[in-house]
This record gives sequence, structure tokens and C-alpha cells, in this order.
Amino acid sequence: MRNGKTAVKVARCRPAAARNRRTAGAAGAPRKAGFTLLELMIVIGIIAILAGIAVGSYRRSVQHAREAALKSDLQTLRQAIEQYTIDKQAAPQSLEDMVAAKYLREIPTDPITRQKNWRLVFEDVVLSPDQATTGLTDVFSSSDQVASDGTPYSTW
Repeated sequence: MRNGKTAVKVARCRPAAARNRRTAGAAGAPRKAGFTLLELMIVIGIIAILAGIAVGSYRRSVQHAREAALKSDLQTLRQAIEQYTIDKQAAPQSLEDMVAAKYLREIPTDPITRQKNWRLVFEDVVLSPDQATTGLTDVFSSSDQVASDGTPYSTW
């Protein structure tokens, strides 16, 4: 059957529009490989959303790290003040006195304000019934900001 072979040849010789139906654009012209503007905008939008989430998480973790460092620094300073007062039988008059006496290696930097300007509290210190002096008794952050738990740093 020769016509059968002809039919096969006819099926193989489809028009160009029918062959390129999957890759044809709106006008029937062949589509080039690549991304459409809409696809690129969607990908850029997703990347922007993910970057926003990452930046927020990073800032929160940095803030929590600063708060933890502040708590640790305050605890260390208060312990050093206590130890100085017990050892010297007099309260220190400044943080520099504690550095000079080697109770502190150096005055730490406040992690919130990033400066060495601590708020110092001076009160009367009664070591015995006949001995009372005025000196440094406590230290606080000089920051006026509020912590992540809602309390001011200056009250820690």
C-alpha cells in the first residue's frame, strides 16, 4: 500500500506552526529560551520577602546579644565593687580606682550606648558601727532605651 507510506510522509511534514506549537509565542513566532518579566518579578519579590525576614531576625539576635552582654557586665561590675569594698574596708570612689587596684582589667564599654559612661550610684557605706564612708555602691547603664522585655536598661 503505497498510499500508507504517503500518509506517513504527510504526517511527518506538518506545517511549521503545528511543529512549534509548544515554543510558539502569541504571534506564532518561535519563543526564545529565557524568563519572562513576570517570572523574574515573582522571584525578586520572594527574595525580598526572605531578605526582610532574615534582617529582622538578625537585628533581634544582635539586640539579645547586647542585652546579655549588659547583664553580664553589670554583674561583674557589682561583684568587683563588693569585693573592693570588703577588701579595702572602704567603697571605691570611681571605676578608675577599681582598675588601679586591679579589681577590673579595664572599664567595660556599655554594649547599649557603646561608650564607657556608666551611671554610678554613690551612697553611705556602713562597714561597722563606728565606720561609715561614702562611695560607689552600684552601677547602671546610662541608656534611656527600653529593653526587649519592656524595662528600661537604666533600671537593670
